[in-house]
Amino acid sequence: MAASPEHMANDALFRNDWQREEIRELFNLPFVDLVFRAQTQHRRFFDPNEIQVSTLLSIKTGGCPEDCAYCPQSGRYDTGLERERLLPVEKVVEAAGAAKAKGSTRFCMGAAWRAPKDRDIEQVAEMVAAVKELGLETCMTLGMLTKSQTMRLKQAGLDYYNHNLDTSPEYYPQIISTRTYRDRLETLRYVREAGIAVCCGGIVGMGEEREDRIGLLQELANLPKHPESVPINLLVQVEGTPLQGAESLDPLEFVRTVAVARILMPASRVRLSAGRTDMSDEMQALCFLAGANSVFYGEKLLTTENPESSADQRLFERLGMTVATPGSQ
Repeated sequence: MAASPEHMANDALFRNDWQREEIRELFNLPFVDLVFRAQTQHRRFFDPNEIQVSTLLSIKTGGCPEDCAYCPQSGRYDTGLERERLLPVEKVVEAAGAAKAKGSTRFCMGAAWRAPKDRDIEQVAEMVAAVKELGLETCMTLGMLTKSQTMRLKQAGLDYYNHNLDTSPEYYPQIISTRTYRDRLETLRYVREAGIAVCCGGIVGMGEEREDRIGLLQELANLPKHPESVPINLLVQVEGTPLQGAESLDPLEFVRTVAVARILMPASRVRLSAGRTDMSDEMQALCFLAGANSVFYGEKLLTTENPESSADQRLFERLGMTVATPGSQ
């Protein structure tokens, strides 16, 4: 069971003043010691055999003006992706119903925008309300938001907003030039002020150094309040994007990143997100041991492949894991 908000506020474990040297020392621990420490923290706040399951749908695909080096939806790269306009509400509800039937408890909707217009917000607010009627938690990722837009999404009943920091502040300019780190932090501030839960993480395996993974986790853990969900994405290399051909990340380094995230943000859901098709069952099991307790479920993550739901169900069964119910954070 996750800690109550009161427990979170009073527990000394919930620090927002981590120094890089402290995080570096965690990364440098012997692997078994690091995983043991992460698992110990994990058990303080969660059932270690419970997993939260989300499904992600692209509600508007391609044509984004940003230059994120990892993204096949950027209009600047030739990735062969077919552009699609914003989906009608009924299509989104149909997909949400199918996701619920397969065991998802949270339905996430993503649109390839730099920043939505107010008229776009009205359309996605309809989607939020319709999906909530199915009894699912809702999450959106739409790019940068204004203060008034976040309030409109809150009024519609949005539970979570995803807005990743992607990498460390130092490495960020190597990945994106069309949006600043400060822009991302400002949107996160608006989301918090509106009373919407924050989903915020990053991507590893983009050619960064360990120091950049340290920097990313420091930024996340030192936000005024820890994100309720922390997605850790493993780069999916897409032909036509600048990061195609990047050196693959050592799987154990990925597990270390998960473990350190768990230690720094002990009551957050740490989610295995993109890249699971490149992870063996054994690697995913190690990630769960290191404190990951959430996955994206379903055959697609926006535009990239994801394990089939049946494969995940078999893995959970082999590991003796059960799916969390809505509202268990």
